[in-house]
Amino acid sequence: MTTPEQTTGQPDPGPSGYAAARLRLLHEKTRPGPPRRAALARLTDDWLHALFTAAVREVGVQGAALVAVGGYGRGELSPRSDLDLLLLHDGGSDTSAIAALADRVWYPVWDLGLALDHSVRTTAEARKTAGQDLKVQLGLLDARHIVGDPAPTAALRTAVLADWRNQAPKRLPELDELCRERAERQGELQFLLEPDIKEARGGLRDATALRAVAASWLADAPREGLADARRALLDVRDSLHLTTGRATDRLALQEQDGVAADLGVEDADELLRQVYEAARTVSYASDVTWREVNRVLRSRAARPRFRALLGGSRPAPERTPLAEGVVEQDGEAVLARTARVDRDAVLPLRAAAAAAQSALPISPYVVRRLAAAHPLPTPWPAAAREEFVTLLGAGEPTVDVWEAFEAEGLITRLIPEWERVRCRPQRNAVHTWTVDRHLVETAVAASALTRRVSRPDLLLVAALLHDIGKGLPGDHSEAGAPVARTVALRIGFDRADADVVAALVRHHLLLVETATRRDLDDPATVSSVAEKVESLSTLELLHALTEADALATGPAAWSAWRGSLVTDLVGRVAAALAGKTPAAPRPVVTSAEQERLAVEALRTGGPVLSLHAQPQPPQGDDEPEPIGVELLIALPDRPGVLPAAAGVLALHRLTVRAADLRVVELPTALGDACDVLLLSWRVAAAYGSLPQATRLRADLVRALDGSLDIRSRLAEREAAYPRRRGTQAPPPRVTVVPGSSELATVIEVRAQDAPGLLHRIGRALEEAAVRVRSAHVSTLGANVVDTVYVTRADGALHTEGEASTVAKMVEEALRG
Repeated sequence: MTTPEQTTGQPDPGPSGYAAARLRLLHEKTRPGPPRRAALARLTDDWLHALFTAAVREVGVQGAALVAVGGYGRGELSPRSDLDLLLLHDGGSDTSAIAALADRVWYPVWDLGLALDHSVRTTAEARKTAGQDLKVQLGLLDARHIVGDPAPTAALRTAVLADWRNQAPKRLPELDELCRERAERQGELQFLLEPDIKEARGGLRDATALRAVAASWLADAPREGLADARRALLDVRDSLHLTTGRATDRLALQEQDGVAADLGVEDADELLRQVYEAARTVSYASDVTWREVNRVLRSRAARPRFRALLGGSRPAPERTPLAEGVVEQDGEAVLARTARVDRDAVLPLRAAAAAAQSALPISPYVVRRLAAAHPLPTPWPAAAREEFVTLLGAGEPTVDVWEAFEAEGLITRLIPEWERVRCRPQRNAVHTWTVDRHLVETAVAASALTRRVSRPDLLLVAALLHDIGKGLPGDHSEAGAPVARTVALRIGFDRADADVVAALVRHHLLLVETATRRDLDDPATVSSVAEKVESLSTLELLHALTEADALATGPAAWSAWRGSLVTDLVGRVAAALAGKTPAAPRPVVTSAEQERLAVEALRTGGPVLSLHAQPQPPQGDDEPEPIGVELLIALPDRPGVLPAAAGVLALHRLTVRAADLRVVELPTALGDACDVLLLSWRVAAAYGSLPQATRLRADLVRALDGSLDIRSRLAEREAAYPRRRGTQAPPPRVTVVPGSSELATVIEVRAQDAPGLLHRIGRALEEAAVRVRSAHVSTLGANVVDTVYVTRADGALHTEGEASTVAKMVEEALRG
């Protein structure tokens, strides 16, 4: 028995025939992308054509049509796309007949489980609704006739387009505001680790908005690369639908490997990079287009006033000089009429610097002309280097100018090494930006610090290049240093300056990592940093670069506490480099509060606690709520303090953000000395209110005397809560850091932050029978780096083998 599909070549008009044909199409590997979307739209058209034709015969309606709108109207059906359909009629048929016709079309769609966005309207009703609802009007701009009487469809298309163009001065600002509100909610597609391909800024919604602007005839988007970007995003969306089996547009972390494999992309990082490149193209086109829309609307609003003042003549545009060959016109930086792109190789950098210094956007048409300029010689002339540094030092306006140059390929032409970091994702929640945008943002942050250094030019260039080694094998700081030296020489710096830039790139993490993870009172710490930095001028630059890098990373990367630690370290290293006699180690008790606690602990023989809540600003008339706390604990030195204190904090649902443990010697009444442990904690309440100091102290006393089994209590809590879904974190890593101290063994723990982590570390150290001289906890987003200085129980140093054994025991305890 043959099927209708076998005899006619068309799919069976019944639901099962369409479903089978649709399934085969979606699993074909020979025509993904635009061909598959178009084929799916045609297949669906044929099925709906058959449904509608049969329904019209049954109910006897005349003058009706089935119209595809939105994405379906554009012929772009993804595997799980909604079917956006309009049943259009001329109003001449009975309403019950129209309802019956609609039911005969809608119900088969629902029966197949397809998502349907439907409406039934006359042409007049559709126009009225579009006039009231911008989203409806946008959908109707892509109206496409499927089946039925073509006259209503043609009339609707003509009317809707005419309405859109006539109402553009009113509707386009509404559309602009709609796009801005969506961007606020969804974020920037080109920087998100789990982006919404459709809704995030630079996604498919924005690409559709650009089509609507073009249809208004008021302005048009830069078309270079826009169609390819839109197609790339649609391809990712198709694959996401197929690999998940769901109508989702969010590219979640756990789906990225599957989507990459389906699209034949190397890995998830390369997939994200392609998504970011597409999003950047759409975002840039949106910026340029909306700027042009607003310029045209301002010009139209001002034209009647000028005509009244000047008797109808149109004034010539005002052109204000900005730099040689560069002027301002209509709120943009453009080229002067006398500018010679073909003879002035420095003109692109001079135009960029002038635009950024004036906080003006640079015209995309000008950038396109500048792309035809002759390349700069190697090394660059001094004028080019100076303009480049001026661009980097302009602050926030640098970003827009840089992106305009990026869109036309001028950045990689100036710095070929930039291609490796362009749109490169950073799979770390601490980072706000992609690698390339982070580098530009670091230069922006550094521009505010140039008054602190004697060579601001070297600071700005090093800020731009400090992560240039990302994407190369090995440590990015080591890999990036020779690359930065090469770029600095090409830019026109002499060898001595290029060496400084390379040193800044090589050591850009040195200060913050040392300050937050090492004991600054250990002479080896300061000596090690001084040997690497070598000069006071380099230290000065490195200090500013450290702050700029952290500020440009994200809110979790910098704080007053981190800044104070780095400043303290810089002061000590500066003294060493200046040849001054090292100051005596600072006393651990650095405040009256800490001294009072230490003395009280020595007097009572037990733990003494102090809580200092840090309130957030009040919201409205409400009182400020405490969101964090500084906790000081002092008690006579004894084994088990670190795991006990960390465990108590975990039981009270306090998350440790930073911690410092030190041993202090205090004189007793008998004249000898007694060791007192002083613990400084920076913690935050995971939820709920902060605990009382009296409860913390009571639990700490119980933990120390063994009546509170912290290990069991934490295990019970962990078992009571199911594990959250998410990507698998890498395993913890515990290493010995050789040569970091002459007084103790330095053990570094890198792990995923988790409740009770520090308690487990402390317990493992206790089981290893070591003495903790000091501990330094640094939490950055979901990752922690905990550094402990340990000796044998008698205070002697460990052998190399013993230190490795201790590290292995801690790592096994954390993995278990």
